[in-house]
Amino acid sequence: MELLFREMLSRKASDLLLTVGTPPQFRIHGALVAMAAEPLDAQTTQRLAHQLANDRQRRELETRQNCDFSIGVEGLSRFRIHIYQQRDTLSITVRSIPLEIPDFHTLGIPDFAHELIARPNGLILVTGPVGSGKSTTLATMVDHINRTRHAHIVCIEDPIEYIHVHQRSVLEQREVHHDTPSFEDALRAVFRESPDVIMVGELRDLETIRLALTLAETGHLILSTLHTQDTAHAVHRIVDVFPPDQQQQITTQLSMVLVGVLAQQLLPAADGQGLVLATEILHVNSAIRNLIRERQAQQIHSVIQTHRHEHMITMTDALCELCAAGRITQDTAIHRAPHPKELLSLLRARGIDVDDTTCRRNAP
Repeated sequence: MELLFREMLSRKASDLLLTVGTPPQFRIHGALVAMAAEPLDAQTTQRLAHQLANDRQRRELETRQNCDFSIGVEGLSRFRIHIYQQRDTLSITVRSIPLEIPDFHTLGIPDFAHELIARPNGLILVTGPVGSGKSTTLATMVDHINRTRHAHIVCIEDPIEYIHVHQRSVLEQREVHHDTPSFEDALRAVFRESPDVIMVGELRDLETIRLALTLAETGHLILSTLHTQDTAHAVHRIVDVFPPDQQQQITTQLSMVLVGVLAQQLLPAADGQGLVLATEILHVNSAIRNLIRERQAQQIHSVIQTHRHEHMITMTDALCELCAAGRITQDTAIHRAPHPKELLSLLRARGIDVDDTTCRRNAP
């Protein structure tokens, strides 16, 4: 495994996939590239899985047919490991986690994120599809608070990815299934731990969301992630988790505690060298609070469009800016835009020639 880890880092791959019947596969700038090697067999993947997992993780694998954990390899990096069963064999997915936590500028996160996390309380969400860098953005936020504020930060993660050290803040990291049975248990206990900032790796279920909202309401700053495609869907997702008879109460509570939402995508760079972050930003103002209370989340996109002076930006605008700056191609921008026709209008308004062939190929 160490040889594979070294190869992964030398190729600057974000992920490594090991499964029976194919050579090891590296995800490089979003695309899979096969290693020049023989296809893996069941015995090899099982041996590699057992190299990585300890006794507790092997028991979890036997019971649940999958397990998640992270490891650090001295002198190399940290790696998040997911082992799972498929067709009676074991497969492994490895995600590389840098030893150093990047800053906002390195990631390409808009400066307004500094103002959001400076808030003493409320809920801030980072959303996006799998592999869009949500965990890294969250780690960067926590690191910034750690370096700039005197606070007690409690991180609840599954598994722990980036390792933080105490700086100006006191920072503790609890790993689900190792330090605590679940997110829910950890959030119930955190009330007694005198926290100022709580990072929850993911809002997965009704009870975790309920506790996170209550903590935000009682004077804590909560940072977490959701798997949604944009900021409006984040609002829908939180409310829709609850039974219909509770949704009005949750809607009111959410409207009071939500501070902001960052929805992000990672896109291949125009020069083929790496990935570029595109971020939609929702800053919750009085207009947004009213829309949330009135269950009109579908109108959030329009409010973001008309409130750029409050540091809001739609994903379409973010893609237009990246395309105009030459950081991503028109092909990529149009293919990944939630509103392709709107993007085309924005590009033409900037005097950018739009390739009609690209439009026909990518626009729905």
